[in-house]
Amino acid sequence: MVKQSQPKTIGELRASGYYPVSVKQELRRNLINQIKNHKDVFPGIIGYNDTVIPNIENAILSGHDIIFLGERGQAKSRLMRALMQLLDEQIPAIKGCEINDDPFSPICKHCRDMVAALGDKTEIVWLGRGSRYSEKLATPDIAMADILGDIDPIKVAEGKYLSDELTIHYGLIPRTNRGIFCINELPDLAERLQVGLFNLLEERDVQIRGYRIRLPLDILLVASANPEDYTNRGRIISPLKDRFGSQVRTHYPLNIHDEISIIKQEYHRFAETDIATFIPPFMEEIIAEITHLSRKNPEINQRSGVSVRVSIMNFETIVSNAVRRAVMSGEKLAVPRISDLPYIAASMGSKIELEGFEEDKEGKVIEDLIREAVLNVFSRHFSLSSLNSLIARFKDGFNIDVSDKMQADKYVQYAKEITGLQTAVRKLTKSEYAEVIASACEFILEGLHVNKKLNKTKSGGKTVYRC
Repeated sequence: MVKQSQPKTIGELRASGYYPVSVKQELRRNLINQIKNHKDVFPGIIGYNDTVIPNIENAILSGHDIIFLGERGQAKSRLMRALMQLLDEQIPAIKGCEINDDPFSPICKHCRDMVAALGDKTEIVWLGRGSRYSEKLATPDIAMADILGDIDPIKVAEGKYLSDELTIHYGLIPRTNRGIFCINELPDLAERLQVGLFNLLEERDVQIRGYRIRLPLDILLVASANPEDYTNRGRIISPLKDRFGSQVRTHYPLNIHDEISIIKQEYHRFAETDIATFIPPFMEEIIAEITHLSRKNPEINQRSGVSVRVSIMNFETIVSNAVRRAVMSGEKLAVPRISDLPYIAASMGSKIELEGFEEDKEGKVIEDLIREAVLNVFSRHFSLSSLNSLIARFKDGFNIDVSDKMQADKYVQYAKEITGLQTAVRKLTKSEYAEVIASACEFILEGLHVNKKLNKTKSGGKTVYRC
């Protein structure tokens, strides 16, 4: 069967039976089809299935403009970009139009004149999804010309009159006609620019530089904001706030499982040629637990939030230190250990804001978070009574030296020599790799320490566990 080519003129488009719909109707129709066919509407978004996503779907089904309200690192930008997948793969527009005019109902003067002159012979082009999505970060230097438009001095120099609509250079919003326009951090948009959005949300048009023109744009407007800026500081004007149809509140992962799933999906992987990596599940849990504890810690400013990026970059840090150790020791498998955790101070310190101004407090806060996270995760894997034989061995005067640079074979030797240690390791992992056993050994020893069954001292780059 020969595939029909797409219409190239308005006449061919009309003959094909095509009829236009508004962008909100288009999104609604495609969302209904996705739900009906049990397809994942927002792939890659974890932990929002029962909270955020139903609210987004309701907003789209209602034809609402949307504002995503949440702290940093809650996938607001990713949600906005995911909406693009609900657009049709392609739609027709008049060829050469700056604002994607509907061939059957042009709104700009250039296209109206062209259709009046050429009629059904007017050429059309087909726009993909990417051409119908625009995103702008609200910054203090944004001008009205950027988002709405202004007089184009070049067109004036070419001989057009200032009163001529054709002298207008359209901004981002008109150029996203028949698509989705997103504004990140809406409260940072100057008040006079927020006022410029009034008509777009209510009357569905824009006014440019006092021209007596009306552009009935067809746009879904989506914005994001931090709750502190949006609700408390008065940085978004009330009439604009009132014009958004739906306010969707995002949140951080509600449980450790979701946090770990996001980490594993997002962390940066390198194609190592000679060093493989393996991350034991208990180390994944500890990294996620540190972040969850941070979100409840009174020493940390919760108004600014503790982003999921904290988990991702802490995870990357301990993996990197494991790779560094493997390179130095000549091992082929990089496995993070408890002794790698102090290095997360570098990745975590830049992402949390402490209450008060005690700069030297940051290290202590992170150290306490690590300690509490290890305690919580250890308690999920072991009961202290199951380790009585191991604790008794230390009470007999035994001690163990560990280090983030110590070769893994040394830990295998410990596991074989110390009563109860090998049994505890086997409860965590069945792996025979020395690097994995080393990680399990450190976790068990540190777990006993945070439960006050072993003492720990540091000396000369080594950590000594003893009773």
